[in-house]
Amino acid sequence: MLVPLLMTVYFSTVRYNLLNPGDKPFVGLENFEYFVTDPAFGSAVFNTIALLGSVIVITLVLGVALALLVNEPFPGRGIVRVLLISPFFVMPTVNALLWKHMMMNPIYGVLAQVARFFGLEPVDWLTDLPLFSIIVMISWQWLPFACLIFITSLQSLDREQMEAARMDGANALQRFWYLVLPHLGRPMAVVVMIEMIFLMSVFAEIYTTTSGGPGYASTNVAFLIFTQALMNFDVGVASAGALFAVVLANIAAVFLIRMVGKNLDR
Repeated sequence: MLVPLLMTVYFSTVRYNLLNPGDKPFVGLENFEYFVTDPAFGSAVFNTIALLGSVIVITLVLGVALALLVNEPFPGRGIVRVLLISPFFVMPTVNALLWKHMMMNPIYGVLAQVARFFGLEPVDWLTDLPLFSIIVMISWQWLPFACLIFITSLQSLDREQMEAARMDGANALQRFWYLVLPHLGRPMAVVVMIEMIFLMSVFAEIYTTTSGGPGYASTNVAFLIFTQALMNFDVGVASAGALFAVVLANIAAVFLIRMVGKNLDR
């Protein structure tokens, strides 16, 4: 880990363009200035934060709801649980292609067919709502992970305590708020931490579907770094962007470690 990090620090301080690889003059912080003044920088940071927050909220809320639904016994519960978990094992590129061609295509996609059935005009999701489309794709893939964690946690919930609360007159909402939700505090913190670590580097879905567009509408920090490195051939600016991403990730990590630590101390 140390060697690539030191090389990245070095490349971030020199002007290193792959079109002229022999010339590497020292430029200090010029690459960082160029990266943060890039027209796409503001949009990339905003899209990264919006994507992180949206996916985490969606997976937490729907994950808890689905876990509560399948936690109760009903015929075929085992099959339903397997179907709920299966999207998590789909590779990111396959996930993106599935949504791009099978679900969101404005001509023959499933969502277009549903819209026509109700007499509505089909939406060109990846053009009109690119960031929202990416959020839907990633939420669909990460929802089973959150659901699995919550189902496992609900198995250890004290049934006698729930029955006692029911006999004392507590309704379903009160039982959920005062018993179920506090019990899910630790697993929710773990889900947030793991998802944030992985979602900071979302790339395959964006590259496969929108290529960061239209314009910068779906460009995140990871895709902006890729653009600088492999499309503009500017390794120096890309390295500066990578260090910015490391700092951003560490800020998030400090926040998450404190949050998880508080949950573990309870």
